[in-house]
Order: sequence, then C-alpha cells, then structure tokens
Amino acid sequence: MRHGNSGRKFSLEPDVRKAMLRNISDSLVANGKIKTTVTRAKEVRKIAEGLVTLAKKNTLHSRREALSWLRTKEAFTRLFGEYAETFKTRNGGYTRITKCGVRAGDNAPMAYIEFLLEGTAAAGTETKKEGPKRKRRRSGSSANAEKKVAPVTTEKKIAPVKAVKATAAKTSKITKKSKKV
Repeated sequence: MRHGNSGRKFSLEPDVRKAMLRNISDSLVANGKIKTTVTRAKEVRKIAEGLVTLAKKNTLHSRREALSWLRTKEAFTRLFGEYAETFKTRNGGYTRITKCGVRAGDNAPMAYIEFLLEGTAAAGTETKKEGPKRKRRRSGSSANAEKKVAPVTTEKKIAPVKAVKATAAKTSKITKKSKKV
C-alpha cells in the first residue's frame, strides 16, 4: 500500500526523477514561464511554491536549502531578488498552470506553468466585481404568473392577385391535359 507516499513517479528511478524535477524547477525560476506536460507542471508547482516560501524567509538556512535544490546562480538570484519581493504579501498560490493543447508526437496534454507577476492582486486584497446578477430559470406556475405575455396576432398575408391568377391558370392546364389521356 502507498500510505504516506505522495507524488508522481513518472515511471522513473528516484534519482532520475529528482534530477528531472530539479532541472524543470530551475528553468521555471530562471525563465518565469515554461511549457511542459500537465502532470509535470502539477508536480513542479509544489517545488516552486516551496522555493518561493524559502525566499520569503530570507535566512541563511533558507538560502542554503534553496541553493541545494537549484542548479544555476541566475535562478537563485532571481528567486531571492525578484520573486521574494513580488510575493512578500501573498500567502501561497504563486504559480499558474494554463493548459495549451497536446504534443504533436504522442498527444500528451501540455501546459504552461508560470509565476504570477506584477498586476495580480495579493491574496488578501482581492476585490469582488459587481456585475449583473445571473438570471435563473424558474419552473412552475409562479414563473408563468410573473411573466408578461405579449398578445398574439394572427394576421394572414394576402398574396398578390396576379400571382394567384397565374397559379390557377397553371393548375387548370395540368388538369385539362390529364383528362385527355
């Protein structure tokens, strides 16, 4: 049984899986946005959000833990510089996963994973937009009683006289020919 064994295996050995996740998370921190499969993006999201939490603490111990996971100095400086400042008032939810279709070779579902940057509201300061209320369908007689019904008019359109005479003449010729046979 898999009690307490969370995470996806990706059909890889543990050391290969860890190396893959380190590389993807390093690329994500360095570039801000990457394209990968949906399952890999969901797994990298856990790591990336943990790294941002370490960057927000900004202690010597958190710097050493982040450095042990990240591979490049560029990613490390961007994490503790840009992302720590951007997310200092936000409590979680630092990344966004957007599905973008399927891969051409094997039809694997693909997604973009990116860090939320400036212009996004912090978690505690979001304001609810006041829009028009949603109209709901009602059932039963109360809906019919409230509804205003327009009067129904049954006006027949009268065909022009010339058109009626022409059709009558055609039908009379057809009946005369059929009687001769």
